[in-house]
Amino acid sequence: MISRIGAFSQLVGRWFPLIVLVAGAIALTYPNLFAGWTTVVPWLLAIIMLGMGMTLEPRDFAYVARRPAAFAIGVVAHFVIMPLLAWLLTLVLPLSPELAVGVILVGCAPSGTASNVMVYLAKGDTALSVAMSSVSTLVAPIVTPFLVLWLAGSYLPVDPGALILEILQIVLVPVILGFTLRRLAGPVVAKALPVLPLISVIGVTGVVVAVVSGSADKLLSVGPIVVLAVVLHNLLGVGLGYAAARLTGIDEAGRRAIALEVGMQNSGLAASLASTYFSPVAALPGAIFSVWHNISGSLVATYWARRPGAVVGSEEHQVASDDA
Repeated sequence: MISRIGAFSQLVGRWFPLIVLVAGAIALTYPNLFAGWTTVVPWLLAIIMLGMGMTLEPRDFAYVARRPAAFAIGVVAHFVIMPLLAWLLTLVLPLSPELAVGVILVGCAPSGTASNVMVYLAKGDTALSVAMSSVSTLVAPIVTPFLVLWLAGSYLPVDPGALILEILQIVLVPVILGFTLRRLAGPVVAKALPVLPLISVIGVTGVVVAVVSGSADKLLSVGPIVVLAVVLHNLLGVGLGYAAARLTGIDEAGRRAIALEVGMQNSGLAASLASTYFSPVAALPGAIFSVWHNISGSLVATYWARRPGAVVGSEEHQVASDDA
């Protein structure tokens, strides 16, 4: 039974972007069907992060000691490039204050676990990718709120204390709980790992449906500019992440990992924070990013997978979860 669910889970994971697009279209067309769903967004994200915690192993953090330079460059690039790109886009594009805050929230979010899958497919350094996404998630309760305050405070009032508490509740606590469950009940959790992509797809789809239905009228008028901001943010992030890794002498496998880790965000977290502390409109960039970065990540991974030159200097890590 578990094997059948796992196979179905993998199938759903492969069709994730299309599933979310269809669900978003339904929510846009019939928003009343999903009235009140925004209240469950934090719970959906917490479930996704619990699954992420269940995939973590001590060796994911031991990698930091083995390649500290590559790891440090990747994490710093992530929390510098994406927030500053978001801020620059809000200056260049005609975005309302709510949308500007939403774009900045996406930029200040930690890495998403979907990047681990893309790096694996791209023949990049998967262990580096997992280490980056894990540690960026653990430091997010401190780093993300103050980056948001710094970059978005001129658009709307920002309460960093409230953001810290929210990220602790819906990100850090579930991740630690999942990690602890893996340590205490390893064989049982191992059997459940193949099902995690399905849970992640359901969770992210729920977030997108809730956000789209809650701001359907606004989305029809601002959709093109939000899509443009999201696409530019993601593609520039991937490109600059690769450039930063190359300029600092990281090998090709590491460059691919850092590029995708920088450009792919935990946009579900951004959408959740936006809908909770700002407005449903502010959550639109996060919802659209959730769809787009999986599409672009798949395309980039397919391109790199066909090109030689990536020498993975670390053990393969079995990826069993998808993102937000």
